[in-house]
Amino acid sequence: MHQPLEGIAAADARLGRPFPLPRVALPLARWVEVVEVGDGAEVAWNLDDSRPGTPGRLALYAGREPPPERDLPGAGERIVRDGVAWRRAPLPEAQPALRPVRELSWTAGGLHLRITAQGPWEEAALEAIVASIT
Repeated sequence: MHQPLEGIAAADARLGRPFPLPRVALPLARWVEVVEVGDGAEVAWNLDDSRPGTPGRLALYAGREPPPERDLPGAGERIVRDGVAWRRAPLPEAQPALRPVRELSWTAGGLHLRITAQGPWEEAALEAIVASIT
């Protein structure tokens, strides 16, 4: 179980530097969670999915070590494009706003980063989020 942190400043403290937040607009968030994951932290935006066809969640892990591996039943092989490893799983048991799930993993600025995007995200939107994280 991931332990909650007291906001983004606590995530900064775990990393010993500012947590690398996306610099592009994200869909409207209903609430945000900041938690310990491994030796790093994860910020999860639980999105307003009240409109049909909108994604339900986006989580960003950052840490000095890679994040713990997630079991994603039905996940395909990792495909690496431009230094980013992509993985997708259908999550048939999840509500529509949370499926499929896509994981994007890469390193930048001495950190291991992972985006977990749940719902009908456009690949171009995920690529823009990755590019905005410095």
